[in-house]
Amino acid sequence: MKAKVEVFLKPGVLDVQGKAVENALHGLGWSGAANVRVGRVITFDVAAASADAARGDVEAMCERLLANPVIESYRVEIAP
Repeated sequence: MKAKVEVFLKPGVLDVQGKAVENALHGLGWSGAANVRVGRVITFDVAAASADAARGDVEAMCERLLANPVIESYRVEIAP
């Protein structure tokens, strides 16, 4: 199965990269860009008996390695 994990900073956590990108966009003439947040996407194959089992495994991976649950949130998608 294919797993896709989107990791992003929780609201209220300062996003330095997002601010730098926002400033760069303004400098290039896109002054309408606001509240830019930068995250990451992790995709991989996962072996599991079912989509529910795959989701459980991937969520455990997020809690232990792929995301920092103190300052980051994540969203998991599983596809066959």
